[in-house]
Amino acid sequence: MTTTKIIIAIDGFSSTGKSTIAKQLAKTLNYIYVDTGAMYRAVTLYAMRHNYISAENFKPEQLIQDLDNIKLSFSFNPDLGFAEMYLNDTNVELEIRTLEVSKLVSKVSAIPEVRRKLVQEQHHMGKDKGIIMDGRDIGTVVFPDAELKLFMTASADKRAMRRYKELLDRGDNVTYEEVLFNVEERDRIDSTRKDSPLKKADDAVEFDNSDMGLEEQFERIMSLVNSRVKN
Repeated sequence: MTTTKIIIAIDGFSSTGKSTIAKQLAKTLNYIYVDTGAMYRAVTLYAMRHNYISAENFKPEQLIQDLDNIKLSFSFNPDLGFAEMYLNDTNVELEIRTLEVSKLVSKVSAIPEVRRKLVQEQHHMGKDKGIIMDGRDIGTVVFPDAELKLFMTASADKRAMRRYKELLDRGDNVTYEEVLFNVEERDRIDSTRKDSPLKKADDAVEFDNSDMGLEEQFERIMSLVNSRVKN
């Protein structure tokens, strides 16, 4: 007897552990995991490299004209246990996780033409189901018919502290204050943009993990998955 594969859509604010739970689920279920945030970060990195965006400058028209030259792909790294982001056939997984990219990604993500390009690619990735995708508009725009939708949230200070520790562990020179500002600014931009703003789908299950451990969160979400998978 075969198990029916489903689509699991995970949305939520930045630094709520979306990718962490998605990777856990993908490994347990043997599903494909797609980090859509990494896709937007890769486009942002491309824009930075071509001087289309910086802290002082933003040239969305030039980025839009250059979108056809951006090739995005994921390649599974068995040593890490997850797929890494490739931009034009070059591994950029580490570069896209910097605070510099984080400060600019919401502006790039708000460009309708960028969103249309990436949503089209995301639709293609999920055509055979058996996929877990996280981002900002997966349950509302990319896969509105997903069998399971999760919406992750947590207090801004808890999320900033998680991100701050993560960046320090990587060796980045950052302060907690600038990480907190970045988290709050991304929340504002993501929630108020005109095209596909961040919002909870009506049928999504909300998880506030401000004070929830990873094990408890995983067990609760796995029970939801099992209730939606038919043997």
